[in-house]
Parts: sequence; structure tokens; C-alpha cells
Amino acid sequence: MLEYPELKNRSNELLEQFQTLWGRLDYSDISDRLKEIEHELSQPGAWDKPDALTPLLREKSQIEDKLSSYDELTTAKSDLEDWIMLAEEDRGAETLGALSDQLQIFEEKLNSTEMATLFRDAKDKNPAILEIHPGAGGVESQDWAEMLLRMYRRWAERKNLSVKVLDLLPGDEAGIKSVTLQIEGFYAYGQLRCEAGVHRLIRISPFDASGRRHTSFASVDVYPDITEEIEIDIRDEDLRIDVFRSSGPGGQHVNKTNSAVRITHLPTDIVVQCQNEKSQIRNKQSAMKVLMARLYELEQQKLDADRKQDYASKEAIAWGSQIRTYTLQPYRLVKDHRSNTEISSVDDVLDGNLDELIRNYLLHAHAENRH
Repeated sequence: MLEYPELKNRSNELLEQFQTLWGRLDYSDISDRLKEIEHELSQPGAWDKPDALTPLLREKSQIEDKLSSYDELTTAKSDLEDWIMLAEEDRGAETLGALSDQLQIFEEKLNSTEMATLFRDAKDKNPAILEIHPGAGGVESQDWAEMLLRMYRRWAERKNLSVKVLDLLPGDEAGIKSVTLQIEGFYAYGQLRCEAGVHRLIRISPFDASGRRHTSFASVDVYPDITEEIEIDIRDEDLRIDVFRSSGPGGQHVNKTNSAVRITHLPTDIVVQCQNEKSQIRNKQSAMKVLMARLYELEQQKLDADRKQDYASKEAIAWGSQIRTYTLQPYRLVKDHRSNTEISSVDDVLDGNLDELIRNYLLHAHAENRH
């Protein structure tokens, strides 16, 4: 456990960070906006057409959530200051332990609130649909894709986000050929959009009997799950729907019924599939969810010609296009090539600790957008 001087110094650093952050928060503005909304909702006849109130009620809910997070932060700050005062008089292990615990609570609240200020796009609060595809290299890249799958699952577990596997195609020898996840929770898309791009791994290959160093690539695509908020016009005649038997390790229904569904959107050649549910109907629903998200993202890219991750002209999953490199040999380092963040604890990152990488990328992107 840290001694009091170290705890006090760290507390002072975080309290200074709080003061800087609080000056950027919109507490007063959104409090006033909440009063306006409540006044509007209280007017005679306001509820005559409930459907028309949906956008207003959604905004009200978002403001209340934001104000609640701000209040939790100020409460954590007040509790920290109380424990600092107690520790000034009592340097016992129990008091210092409580101060250390409260310091961690305050730091987590501070960082999550700061992160939320960096999410400016309305879609950032949406659930995310995340796809992983290995690059060239066969079993090497497929194993790397499975390592990334584990990393994102562990990250979601750390952040108390829910993960649903919509589709997973295992590799022939090891690893995976592709996977599609739906991830829901606190700014799921806002955080995970930082992960879209090519990820490179350098290591001594466990599949090379000669023990040579190999470089593997895998791409990560991230789309906002927008099916609950916006309608995408998909005509039945634009779809080709194929059903087939699921592949995988087996089970009561796997490989026995045509429950897997593959949908091709003919105008764009976008292909999605789902085979993880036992029911063909549920697989089709999940596949349509992915298709709608990808079509929405495609439309957004057409409107934003400067978008770096343009799907139609996506860079090859190979040399020179990576956003991040994970080096296990001859040294150990994770480097994000966009924010220049370097982390030596590679195992910690691969175990799902992505907070520093995501935070630094968001700060970097925020700073770039201001210039």
C-alpha cells in the first residue's frame, strides 16, 4: 500500500485534473436545457401525440444521465477530500487503505467523465458491431485474429459491457477466419471506433518449428448499431438470402439443420452472415442488424469524403497500413501509430487493458479536429 505522501501527491494531481475538466463541462447549460424540456412537456396538450415526443424524451434521458454522472463525480471528489482530511490526523493502515480506495474510485469517475466529453458524435452512445478478419498468412493471421477477439472480450468484461457473438467462423487448424460481435454499454461505439483499422503482430511463431519471427495482420471494422434509431430502406428485391448448415464444433443443431443465414445486398455487394443461433429466424434478424449498420456506415462515408476509413477504398491488410503494432519479439512493446502511444506491458494490453490507448487516441483526434 502507498504511504500518505504518495497518496496525497496523487490526490492533488487528480484534483487539479478535476478543476481543468470541470471548467470544460456544460453542467449549467444542460441543466437549463433540462428545465426547458420539462416545461415543454408540462404544457397542455403536450402528450396528445406521444410519438412526436420521442426525440425530446430521448434528449431528456441523455441529459439526466449526463447530469447524474457529473453529480457522481462531484460526490467522489467530496469523499476524497474528506478522507484526505482524516488521513492528516490518522495515518493508520485502515485510514490509508480507505483513502487509497476512494482515490481509485475518484480516478475512475474522473477518467470516464473526461472520456464522455470527447464523444461528440450522436452515434457514440450506440452499441457497436465489431468485425475481425485475418490478413494473408493462413493460420498465423487466423491465430492473431483470435487473440484480438479475446482482447476485446476481456476489455468489454473490464468495462461491464455485454458482448454477443453474431457470427464466428473457426479456422481450419487454429484461430478464426472471421467474427462479428455486438457490444453494448457505456459509449460502446464511441470507444471501439478507435480500434478500426489494421493491427499488426510481431512474434516468434508457435506454428514454426524453426522458431522464426513472423509478422501477422488482422483488420478490425467497427460500425454503430443504429437499427433502433434510424430506418434504412432495404428492398426485398435487393437481397439474396442463402441458408446453409452451420460450421463449428457441433452441438444439438449445429451441422444438422439449415439454420445459418447469409444475406447479400446486391446493389453494394455487402455480404453478412450469422450462424450462432439455433433458430434460422434469429440468425436472419441478427444478419439484418449487421447489414443495416454497414449500409448506414456506407452512407455516412459517402457524405464525408475525408473519412479515413472509407470502406470502398480500404487499404490492404498488410505492411504500411497498420494503426497499431504489438511486438512480442525481439522486445515487448505496443505502439499506436496515430497517437504515438507506447506501452511496454504487452500482456496487459492483450488481456484487455485498452484504456490508455483509447483515451490517448480520443485526445489526439480531439486536438486534431480543433485545428
